[in-house]
Amino acid sequence: MTVLTTARLIVRNWTDSPGDLARIFDLYSRNEVVRWLGAAPGLPLTDPAQAADRLAFWRARHADHGDRYGTWAVQVRDTGLVVGTILLKPLPGRDAQVPTEDIEVGWHLHPDSWGHGYATEAARALVDRELGTGTGQVYAVVAPGNGASMAVTRRLGMTHLGRRTDWYGGEELETFVRRALPGTPGGH
Repeated sequence: MTVLTTARLIVRNWTDSPGDLARIFDLYSRNEVVRWLGAAPGLPLTDPAQAADRLAFWRARHADHGDRYGTWAVQVRDTGLVVGTILLKPLPGRDAQVPTEDIEVGWHLHPDSWGHGYATEAARALVDRELGTGTGQVYAVVAPGNGASMAVTRRLGMTHLGRRTDWYGGEELETFVRRALPGTPGGH
């Protein structure tokens, strides 16, 4: 199912097709990707069969969200290449389990797709959509030292709030926020 499209991209559900499962494994078995994902359990993937488990985890996490929140594939419209993952979801609190009211946008791109603006394009569309629903602000949390993701937050017009420990079990993360503009839904 397609969640949204942009000029170059399709944001869609990950499927259990062999191609999607192979790409999930290829992406989440790479140290250059997962090293920025902090204390994410089960990463890096070490066996291709684990891709189906990762997909099942995402589906279970978002089962009650419809298409408002999710962990989705980002696919290039012209080539069909899946370049990575984009997510929009409630941030897990200090206990790392119970979702908070704070909404997070995040991205995990395959190294073969870095540097093309795909993360910025997909994230901008999701953030704009979420702010349009009346949500007042959307956060991005970034592992300290991940300069590439911090650059994406700047291109999204997010404000750096410094390092915070409010989410993900108290992990210290660079925190960025984009707030709805006054006079828009969520901006009062």
